[in-house]
Amino acid sequence: MSNRKFKREELENILSNIKGKTLGDVDTNNIFEKTIYSPKVTGIAGDVIEQSVLGYPADNKQRPDLMVDDVETELKTTGLKRIKKDSKKEFEVDAKEPMSITAVSPDNIVNEEFDSSSLWHKLENMLMVYYLYDSEKTVLASEYARFPVLDYQFHKFEDEEKEILQKDWELVRNFIRKLKDELKDPTVRYHEISKLRENMLYMDTAPKYPNPPRFRLRRSVVSTIVQKHLKKDFKRSYIYTKFSSYDDLKKILHTFTHEHKGKNIVQVANDLRIELTRNKKGIVNKSVTERVLTAAFGASSGKLRKIEVFAKIGIIPKTIAISSIGTRTEDTKLDAIDFSEWTDISISFEDSMVYNYFINHVLLFSVFQEPHTDAPVEENIFLGFKRISFDDDFIYAHVKPTWDKVRELVNNNELAVSEAVTKYGSTRKNKTGTVVEATNFPKSKDYVVFLRGTGQDSTKKSYTLNGFNMYPQHFWIKGKFLVEMLSEIEFI
Repeated sequence: MSNRKFKREELENILSNIKGKTLGDVDTNNIFEKTIYSPKVTGIAGDVIEQSVLGYPADNKQRPDLMVDDVETELKTTGLKRIKKDSKKEFEVDAKEPMSITAVSPDNIVNEEFDSSSLWHKLENMLMVYYLYDSEKTVLASEYARFPVLDYQFHKFEDEEKEILQKDWELVRNFIRKLKDELKDPTVRYHEISKLRENMLYMDTAPKYPNPPRFRLRRSVVSTIVQKHLKKDFKRSYIYTKFSSYDDLKKILHTFTHEHKGKNIVQVANDLRIELTRNKKGIVNKSVTERVLTAAFGASSGKLRKIEVFAKIGIIPKTIAISSIGTRTEDTKLDAIDFSEWTDISISFEDSMVYNYFINHVLLFSVFQEPHTDAPVEENIFLGFKRISFDDDFIYAHVKPTWDKVRELVNNNELAVSEAVTKYGSTRKNKTGTVVEATNFPKSKDYVVFLRGTGQDSTKKSYTLNGFNMYPQHFWIKGKFLVEMLSEIEFI
């Protein structure tokens, strides 16, 4: 490994000198030449950093790549995408994808302990090099040559984070051990390894067996690491050191429910010393429900996603109010849609952001009961918490049809926008007098996952698609279907 040995100061000088330069600029060994014959080759950015910038050949061995001041260090080159597009000079970034770490080797992992495992060997000391994936569309490998190197960091997980990683790893290790102990041919159930992600916090595994699965850091984990490195502020709750598994999460939520179940929002807010804000009509702001959930985890203010551990594990807080007769009055809004990806025919569904949204996020619902029809928010009764994760059956039955339909409408120029009409045939107008318009995107009457535009000012339609001006579009889940899903799930 002599050609892989570096002093940290030496590495910092090398990497500081390439910041702002494109991957093509720093490719002194002509790594991009192979894209001529292999236009879709993967890992080109990492190959350039390894072979042209640091000057050593790549390999697939389960060991860290470098020796930095005599410490084994894993090099990871990862792409970042803009999440603020209004400025070319100042923008925030998100990880482009999960970070693959090492193979899940069933024959080896059963004999390992975490501290000496091949996974921790890779994760313990990391050098992360970031480049900007400066495109809204998927590009061929040769196009990476124009992507700039943004920054680098030496990263070590803190003790609390290591505990979370260890619990994730042990879920997989113990599952495989159990199969080997109980079955003559354990491989018949190896495909179930992918289902363990529902209870993993920082990691998942992909792809599905029989393809060789690998441990990956969740995209949300990588995003939080880089955002924190770039000085984004995250709050830390006092329960953070106790939060290393979903079992810990359940205990915290169960305790909170035991203390507050059956109380209305005003009573819960008073118990937690949360000040209720009201609008001009004296109605309590709906945001109080998220503040209640945030308080359950020891933070006196702010959003749950601003607490570092929750940002990393991809928990999305939601509130649902069940009507007095057990139905749902509103649909649930999820993420915004990037149509440049939804309509790019080179992107497969499995590589899409919407697929990764559903596969990598968990919805944590604070469940309330409306005591009667038209009850104000403050009278809703707290019932407890429920958690929903989305399996492949849901995703392929309800998300992919929406994805396919939208792509069909836009790519075949079949998208239509028309004036909405009342049941009497007259043109519908909103409170500002603006004519209400409707697209022919998937609607809740036909789809479980559907599209709906949202905007604070009905006179401003800031998005243009196929020549039509419209509100920014989000995907939603039909409320009735969500209630049915939740009814089959036990309270935490």
